[in-house]
Amino acid sequence: MLPPTKTAVMVIGGAEDKIHGREILQTFFERSGGRDARISIIPCASREPSAIAARYQRIFEDMGAKAIQVMDIRSREQGEDPIWKVYLEDCTGVFMTGGDQVRLCGLLADTPLIDQIRLRAQLGEITLAGTSAGAAVMGHYMIAGGGSGEPPNRALVDMATGLGIMPSLVVDQHFHNRNRMARLISAIAMQPDRLGIGIDEDTCTLFEEDTQFRVIGKGTVTVVDPSGITHTNQPYVEATEPIGIHGLRVHVLIHGDGYDLKSNRVLSPT
Repeated sequence: MLPPTKTAVMVIGGAEDKIHGREILQTFFERSGGRDARISIIPCASREPSAIAARYQRIFEDMGAKAIQVMDIRSREQGEDPIWKVYLEDCTGVFMTGGDQVRLCGLLADTPLIDQIRLRAQLGEITLAGTSAGAAVMGHYMIAGGGSGEPPNRALVDMATGLGIMPSLVVDQHFHNRNRMARLISAIAMQPDRLGIGIDEDTCTLFEEDTQFRVIGKGTVTVVDPSGITHTNQPYVEATEPIGIHGLRVHVLIHGDGYDLKSNRVLSPT
């Protein structure tokens, strides 16, 4: 891999280790510049933003970050405040916390703030991380909610528009921990031009470029690749009827494994 100081987009499955090795959070800190890191925390997915922001602030302070700014946004009007532009111009890392992805998008979608974050992340000027709800919003389309424990069907998943950081993805999080395989398959059946990524807790996909990621953490990343689909009944069945889908490819990746989105192939472990 390239040197750990290179910026990245980190999509985290939630419940990342905050106490012991903190591998994922330490990676975010290093990718944001280490002791020169100037980190902005966006906790607005949470209904208790002050509490969740304070927890991450303590973690990054303990690691030795140079500066930390909490962007406590509780209304769209606040999200459009030009003061955030000033903070973002100076920061090297942005961390979006967990909570409710619908709430997060409701506050940030189509604001100058998220446009600036998206552009700086895509240009490689900052490291951007999102955990749980902050991961769900990464695609152009996002899983807004749904259930588990059923066969794939349209009623199992609620879809909405995400923040478009990584537009080719549909991300699900807390993946095997909450039995969400059928939910992700249902989403991909409805959006077959996207790649499904199911990320377990304390696990992360780390993108150093738009078309490739590596897995870090203790769990797995499940890739649902619809590029070879030969048939699905999804457009023709009722919302609660099972979806049949043929030719779907599934890969289960672990720490060190990688994936190339352009060629839809697994990369050899690092």
